Amino acid sequence: MNKKISSIIFTDLDGSLLHRDNFKFEEIKDYINSLIDEGIIIIPNTSKTEIEINEFIKELGSELPFISENGSSIHGLNLINSNFPNKIILSRDKQELLEIFHSKVPNELKNKCKFIYDMNKKQLTNIFGLKDNNLKNALNRKYTVPLLFEGDNIEKNKLLKILKSFSLTMQEGGRVFNLGDNTNKVKSMNKVIKIYKKIEANIKIIGVGDNFNDLEMLKNCDIPCLVFNDKFTLDQINIDNLIVSNKPSPEGWADVIKMALGKLGYND
Repeated sequence: MNKKISSIIFTDLDGSLLHRDNFKFEEIKDYINSLIDEGIIIIPNTSKTEIEINEFIKELGSELPFISENGSSIHGLNLINSNFPNKIILSRDKQELLEIFHSKVPNELKNKCKFIYDMNKKQLTNIFGLKDNNLKNALNRKYTVPLLFEGDNIEKNKLLKILKSFSLTMQEGGRVFNLGDNTNKVKSMNKVIKIYKKIEANIKIIGVGDNFNDLEMLKNCDIPCLVFNDKFTLDQINIDNLIVSNKPSPEGWADVIKMALGKLGYND
């Protein structure tokens, strides 16, 4: 393919690039590496932990910069340019966030929150779909705490309002909510873009996601891409020029990227 415009792909992993149930991506591994070889920058932007993303990178066989734990920390920008930082932390430590949560949230709402650290191994395996080291890696969090919320929408909105007043968030993912600091995928993405524009002003941003917690990221991209997810319909989404796959991940990821790159003048 002939490169026309500098591009950065910010992509969610679970359900977007990785298979929703088995977390595999073998079908598109060669395609991803071919993009990297062409100089296209791919940056995972995910709720996954640092160690989980490093396992993905190891399996891919190509080093990548990445954003972990819903925008909490940015890693490896020095891979793009040696003058860029290796690590940027945008969040407070999870223990500090938990102390605020337990001291400020009223008991009637706290009782609706079931934190993962209160669950047994069998419950965690059922929730995350992971076992053994994979489960351990998913729970090895520095800045966010997964939980199940068992209240209704009114209670959820009340809790979100309280958390916001103390600069906390509770972001909804495909399997759990994540209690975190006042950061998200969009803020971390924009931080990376600002840094990258120091060396290249004319860039196009492709965003790939599959779930509600990806929509703000997609809205802030030049070319938003949605991988098929039967949890919601397109009439629930208001994003201009949205590219949508007819297939789930991982094949759906390759499909939307090919369409996005075609818009930018990349030709096979």
